[in-house]
Amino acid sequence: MSAFHLILVNNLIQNITNFTVWFALVFWAFLETQSVFVTGMIGGIYLLMTAGGAVWFGSLVDHHRKRAIMLVSSAVSFLFYAAALALVLLVPPAAFADVAGPSLWALVFVVMLGVTAGNLRMIALPTLVTAMIPADRRDKANGLVGMVSGIGFVVTSAISGFLVAWGGMQATLVMALLLTAVAFVHMLWLRVNEPAPGLDGDGQGRRVDLRGTIRVVAGVPGLFALIAFSCFNNLLGGVFMALMDGYGLSLMQVEQWGLLWAVVSCAFIVSGLVIARYGLGRRPLRVLLLANLIVWAVASVFTLQSSVWALGIACFIWLFLNPFAEAAEQTTLQQVVPFERQGRVFGFAQSIEQAASPLTAFIIGPLTQFLVIPWITGGGGTRLIGAWYGTGPERGMALVFSITGLIGVLVTLAAFRTRSYRMLSQTYAAQHDRQMTDPSPTK
Repeated sequence: MSAFHLILVNNLIQNITNFTVWFALVFWAFLETQSVFVTGMIGGIYLLMTAGGAVWFGSLVDHHRKRAIMLVSSAVSFLFYAAALALVLLVPPAAFADVAGPSLWALVFVVMLGVTAGNLRMIALPTLVTAMIPADRRDKANGLVGMVSGIGFVVTSAISGFLVAWGGMQATLVMALLLTAVAFVHMLWLRVNEPAPGLDGDGQGRRVDLRGTIRVVAGVPGLFALIAFSCFNNLLGGVFMALMDGYGLSLMQVEQWGLLWAVVSCAFIVSGLVIARYGLGRRPLRVLLLANLIVWAVASVFTLQSSVWALGIACFIWLFLNPFAEAAEQTTLQQVVPFERQGRVFGFAQSIEQAASPLTAFIIGPLTQFLVIPWITGGGGTRLIGAWYGTGPERGMALVFSITGLIGVLVTLAAFRTRSYRMLSQTYAAQHDRQMTDPSPTK
């Protein structure tokens, strides 16, 4: 097994750990409080931490060896998970059911710090693809990354619901500490042949240098537009982060919801295998937009009626197409951004793309809880559309999904006609043709 494949295995272990903790926290918090306000706030806290730390994380990735960064990521997660377990053991269980109480939010904050530390790995991994994989095979390597993410989702979804049902957050955090220790020890034994961190193109050394990163992004025609488009998608995606678990748990038990995610997450594995086998072709940006168009079209209709089957099919389609969009964006950035800047550019892109999601997640939970749900439960919405759309809290969440999907379809169709889309596609094609004459990994 090559060093790159061993790195993927190591990231799989840590990603399963971090995402299981995150999923379990959301499930547990909803069951304890019965509030989509809480689930929306958890999603918003995660995305706010991600957006706030991504540029700094990217600078750390550029200025240190990637193996060391991954070790630090696991160590920091371990410390925060240990602190969270101490809270769970010391605080009376009833205190966590109080939405206005400090105990619940202290636990949420500490747990999410541990999960967010894993973003260091998420930024470091695509730069290792550039460093270790020749240019003509990077799209397929990104497919393998997506497949590993899919396996992680399958395992995470299968066990998080059962962990919460069996032992709550205590069992979840004990598991997290054990697996994080395994990932750390495994990484200690790995030997990664990676380039030493070097100076930037302007000869400067170790610094965050946000201004220089912006210059790099601005120097690639259409790259800002790609980041802005992904930012808008995440703006809409914040709606799903805030409400999806509440919607799913309104239709089924927590164990069933976890099993549903385990089944539909197989789509991640299938799409990763497809990309790893066939790649993305010569026009990855077109693949990205087509994937988003289908996703938003499905999002606009899957909640028209209360149906577990419709929910499962929609989630499968979303998870199947998401790796195509992610791989397309990563392949484009790896192709058009200098290697010594990629950590900061990936971090900058993550920061900008995630910046809108906290706003959506923070707003949409309270908006749905206090305005939309009452409107369609006993207000004007009951008389206006209740006869055919249905009424009640679950229908309020469903209505927000439908409106969000329609907006996403309209924006994606408009993106196909932009000058930025054409310019970035041409830049990618020119760089691709040039690198085919010298396909060494970091060229």
